[in-house]
Amino acid sequence: MPGFIYRPLAALGCIATILLSQPAAAGDLTQDDVARRFQPPLHVQPKLADVPAWPITSELEPEAGPVGYAFESIDLAPIPGFEGTPMNLLVAIDRKGAFIDVEVLRQHEPVFLSGLGEAPLRDFVRQYAGRSLRQEITISSAYGSTRGGDGEKRVVLDGVTKATASVRIVNQTVLAAALAVARVKLGFADPGKRGPAAQARGDIFEPLDFATLVERGIVGHLRLTNAEAEKLFAGTDGAEVDEEGLARPAETLVDLYVGYVNAPTAGRALLGDRRYAELMQRLEPGQHVLWVGTAGRYAMFDDSFVPGTQPQRLSLAQDELAIELRDMPFDYTLPAGLPPFNAQRLFRVYAQAGLDPGRAMQIGLTVTRAKGMMLPTITHKTATLKYAPPESLFVYPPTPLPEWLLAWQGRWPDLAAIGLALALLSVVLARPRWISIDARRLRGFRLGFLVFTLVFIGWHAQGQLSIVQITGAVKSLHAGQGLASFLYDPVSLLLIAFTCVTFVLWGRGTFCGWLCPFGAMQEFVAVLARRLRVPQWRVPRRLARVLDRGRYAVFAALVLAAAFAPRLAESMVEVEPFKTAITVGFDRTWPFVAYAVGLLLAGAFVYKFFCRYLCPLGAAMVIGGRLRRFDWIARRLECGKPCQTCRHRCDYDAIERSGAIRYDDCFQCLDCVGIYHDPRRCAPVLLYRRKGRVVIPGGSGSASEDLPLAAQVSSESRVNPAPSS
Repeated sequence: MPGFIYRPLAALGCIATILLSQPAAAGDLTQDDVARRFQPPLHVQPKLADVPAWPITSELEPEAGPVGYAFESIDLAPIPGFEGTPMNLLVAIDRKGAFIDVEVLRQHEPVFLSGLGEAPLRDFVRQYAGRSLRQEITISSAYGSTRGGDGEKRVVLDGVTKATASVRIVNQTVLAAALAVARVKLGFADPGKRGPAAQARGDIFEPLDFATLVERGIVGHLRLTNAEAEKLFAGTDGAEVDEEGLARPAETLVDLYVGYVNAPTAGRALLGDRRYAELMQRLEPGQHVLWVGTAGRYAMFDDSFVPGTQPQRLSLAQDELAIELRDMPFDYTLPAGLPPFNAQRLFRVYAQAGLDPGRAMQIGLTVTRAKGMMLPTITHKTATLKYAPPESLFVYPPTPLPEWLLAWQGRWPDLAAIGLALALLSVVLARPRWISIDARRLRGFRLGFLVFTLVFIGWHAQGQLSIVQITGAVKSLHAGQGLASFLYDPVSLLLIAFTCVTFVLWGRGTFCGWLCPFGAMQEFVAVLARRLRVPQWRVPRRLARVLDRGRYAVFAALVLAAAFAPRLAESMVEVEPFKTAITVGFDRTWPFVAYAVGLLLAGAFVYKFFCRYLCPLGAAMVIGGRLRRFDWIARRLECGKPCQTCRHRCDYDAIERSGAIRYDDCFQCLDCVGIYHDPRRCAPVLLYRRKGRVVIPGGSGSASEDLPLAAQVSSESRVNPAPSS
């Protein structure tokens, strides 16, 4: 007897049976119960809302997201057992779809309660560990080995003698529950990625005989001769076993026919008008029915076939992923004149299986051969019928927008608000004179914008740019995966694009000074500290230079780790407190919170300590700022020679003694721009006014004003030019 093949991805059809015929089931475990089964460095997170599963994260990969999922089978696949009650299994899979473990929580199978005991069942489920959802799972037969013929895609689990039916149900339960989670969280053959499925047109009908249905492809047909079957088994233990086939190689071993019954042209021809109408009334929305028949020496099922189940010899697949066929008991009579079928049935495909009848599907017929008498070696080979019903039978719903574009649509209010804020900021930075010449006006605008940056961009819109985006891009590019994932975070992508533009116009200061939520938080801490008269310390120039070089070293180490030691990089990025302070709003374990608070406290004594001396993202921004094309901060020759007003008032120490601006250190706060334009604060202007000379007001703030102040004195006063000092 051949083994019973359960293709892992075919198990999804079981879910539909549950949803349609079973009451809602509740699991047995709490998060704490599951957590006790997964010890550190693994941690069990709260159950998800979109699928009843607990994500499992790892301390070793803090930035990687879930490394696996644990779930109770009764929440996803409450398949009735032999005595009618669903069993409950705790199943855990990793992010690649491999089983971590399967544990029996509750079961009512008589053979395992009062017969064999539960120990054989527990031994059976242990075999799933390390197996993959992408493999075919075969339960071994008591009558011989089923190994051989299909390579690594087939996995044989040892069955339990006297409990064949029960372990089949266990297998269906495990695979159906695991695939339900894999489809939602791991992207296994999600139908939404290829657009909505085609729907059979009820208004299209043409009375055709069976031969015409086959000729037009409405009914698919595969003829397998004895010689073709022998080629399938060449080089295996099943070769040259079929004596009758060897004697008559040109004769037919099996004719396989398949028709999509939902389409009236096929369904009414096969079942008749009345029975077709009755069948359509019995179907739930989204269900499909296939008629399958075989003729010849070989049939699609043998004596072990149980009505209501999937024949062990028959399989259905689409897009290289298997879909479960379920026998559908339904009385009907085929019309006269059809081939002499040795077997023919209707098979139901549930909506949750994701079958698209308007696209090509593959119907596989497994041919089995046994070699030997006492303990035969069983070999399986599959003949495949590619079946694509004509497009005229279907209506094709429009393809939905890509998921990344849907993400942008869902964030349009946030994007609109941030876009308006960026436009306002661009205007202010392009024409800074009006806003900066009045210190109180500049202060009010700046603090107001930073409140927007912290609260709206940071905490609400989750738009905190991070070194993680750079290391993530490095890892993706190094792995050859591209940067398409950035499309799914529209807020961050908008800020990244705007920041790249500002690199060319103004340098690194636009993001660090105006758009970094953690930078805004540090500025508020500094403002509060000064109001509380907390003593301020300016880092000595030499020490500042050492610290400044240190952040470039950290940045370089992170980039190299991302490319060559990704797991190490996932831990190293915690040098940034952005996730703690902004992304999760300090809702983390105490070491992370203490680190973030410590950096904020350091900023109370040294202005923006983290931004200026530790931030690896800031180091990247400085590198990007080297693209700057304009020295947009206006200077006079008197700046630094001798005037030092702006230098002493610059909290970022971004002005040299010579008066030159170090744009690498400038956070674009506009304080020095306001001093330059304000005749009440600019020392050289005050000096000339005291001498009775008229000074032409500053213009737009462009570098064309880099002139000695004497050159800006009106022609009326040039009879007594002032000295350049």
